[in-house]
Amino acid sequence: MRVMVFSLTDSNAPALEPTPEMLEAWGAMDKFMEELVEAGVMVAAAGLKPEGKRIVSDGASRTVIDGPFAEAREVVAGFSIWEVKNMDEALAWAMRAPNGMPGQKGAMEIRPFYEAADLGDFVTPEDLATPREGDRGRLGVA
Repeated sequence: MRVMVFSLTDSNAPALEPTPEMLEAWGAMDKFMEELVEAGVMVAAAGLKPEGKRIVSDGASRTVIDGPFAEAREVVAGFSIWEVKNMDEALAWAMRAPNGMPGQKGAMEIRPFYEAADLGDFVTPEDLATPREGDRGRLGVA
């Protein structure tokens, strides 16, 4: 089972001047990430900058909003993709994760990916039995 783990913060300012406490927390997070890699759980991970673009779709119309998105109560500060047996295993790993931003409230959200088998009502058994070719198949994209 693949899950995406969102790291959320209540601050839109991860570009703060690093403090000794922050460097210590980042070291603890780095160690935790290494544990995930060694256990074969980690698929990918990255921190995210607060700036970006939001594209709002309304029918055929598209509106672009420039970030940072200060109106948001929670900002996605990073993500990781884990390969786990089930949601309980993902939760057990998440409960061990250190807070990478000391002094700030943080949260993690774990969301399972749709897998090809979840789409059984829309995909033929032949399609399910034949994995996609190329990078899309290698990445397990349903």
